[in-house]
Amino acid sequence: MSHLLKEFRGKVDLIYIDPPFDSKADYKKKIKIRGEEVKSDSSTFEEKQYGDIWANDEYLQFMYERLILMRELLSDTGSIYLHCDWHKSHYLRCLLDEVFGCDNMINEIVWCYTGGTDSKTSFGKKHDTLLFYSKSEKYKFYGDYMPFAEATIKRFNKEDENGRYKENTLADGRVTKTYMKEEGKLVPDYWNFSIVNRTYNEYENYPTQKPEALLERIIKSTTDKNDIVFDSFMGSGTTQAVAMKLGRRFIGADINLGAIYTTTKRLLNIQNEEKGNDKYTDFEVYNVNNYDLFRNPVEAKDLILEALNVNVFDKGNIYDGECDGYMVKVMNVNRITTKADLETFRASLPYKTFDEKKQESPNKTVEKIMIVCMGHEPDLAAAFAEENLNYKLDIKICDILTDRRDLTFKRDSDANIKINKNKLVIKNFYPLNLLDKLDMDKKDVDDYRQLVDAVLIDFNYDGKTFKPDVKDIPEKNDYVEGEYEIPENHGKIKIKITDILSESIELEI
Repeated sequence: MSHLLKEFRGKVDLIYIDPPFDSKADYKKKIKIRGEEVKSDSSTFEEKQYGDIWANDEYLQFMYERLILMRELLSDTGSIYLHCDWHKSHYLRCLLDEVFGCDNMINEIVWCYTGGTDSKTSFGKKHDTLLFYSKSEKYKFYGDYMPFAEATIKRFNKEDENGRYKENTLADGRVTKTYMKEEGKLVPDYWNFSIVNRTYNEYENYPTQKPEALLERIIKSTTDKNDIVFDSFMGSGTTQAVAMKLGRRFIGADINLGAIYTTTKRLLNIQNEEKGNDKYTDFEVYNVNNYDLFRNPVEAKDLILEALNVNVFDKGNIYDGECDGYMVKVMNVNRITTKADLETFRASLPYKTFDEKKQESPNKTVEKIMIVCMGHEPDLAAAFAEENLNYKLDIKICDILTDRRDLTFKRDSDANIKINKNKLVIKNFYPLNLLDKLDMDKKDVDDYRQLVDAVLIDFNYDGKTFKPDVKDIPEKNDYVEGEYEIPENHGKIKIKITDILSESIELEI
């Protein structure tokens, strides 16, 4: 959202978010090799999609920071719907009052749904809450309407050139007319939509997926065609899918690679169905903050240490390793490092060892320290040294965001692609991260297509925008074709292969 501010501050017309609920659960997705179920030590292979476990007030701080940015992105006529449940709805409403103002609270909407419950200690929890706020009093609202009940229609038993009406006799004997609205009755603040299950065509096998009908009502009620709709926790892409179908422009974001890929596939399918209509069916996928590297902090730390050729220390050491005489400490990799972040690290430094070195050589440096980070506050090294004036330290800052061009990170996938006459042929594909999770070697792969979820090919790649001509996304257990006819008027070819873990490799030919 910080990246979006430069271009989209005050331009977003509607924000819908379905963020984590602080449900104290991890949401996982079952991964299957095409043609058979994956076997592992636990007999099944589940990949974590996202975690919803928070400590203390971390959750509210997480939401507060994002709501502030959302308000900046909204236009003066814009509005926001925050989807939540009983876990934190009362706190989230307080945050929204703080950020948007309690006077801009429009509705507390209850989404009711059915389904089995095995609760023995409470009434079944069968509703979610949508907190509907506006940016200002000038917000757009068109509502949504439902047919009148039969009993209501019967009361409007007369008709003239203005439509159906009923007569009302006043106390003074006068008779007035009340006309029945053609559009129907404005829906109340409790909505009944079924949850998405496996029998639905829109089912994407994604945890916590929301129904398209829910988003359709929200988008139609508070936006016009061509407006911009934004969802920063897009999950399976329901918001983007409905926006595309309704002729709205859209922006989506998610930290989960599975969400990015699920949404991309979903939009490509809608694109094929809606092509030629007056709708926004073209879209692009962007990565910010080196997403591919930093989406998994644990893996990112290992990648960084490997790329920097760090001699890694055993766990439990205050330092992560040693490199060129420097003691290496890798800070948080999913946000910039601040001076406050260094306080905990500084408090755990081996000052007893520093004292011994200082006593032996008073004028020499007692420690050379390399701090590795992803962006940092200005003067970080100077501030760190200033807090340790009793010791002579050599502080070096290694900023991955600016220094990454000098680093080589290992690739998670490898592919062998050939051009045979007029065909592009995928000879082999080895998604190394997936094979590692399956405890398999390359030699164990009988048919690489078991591991492939999709192949996209742009036969005239312009070096900037990837516009696939081939969208080989087979159903369920079917395999990708693996061989593709090359058109005569082709240019540079770009191919994107995505495995069943939603991880991709992109190659230009």
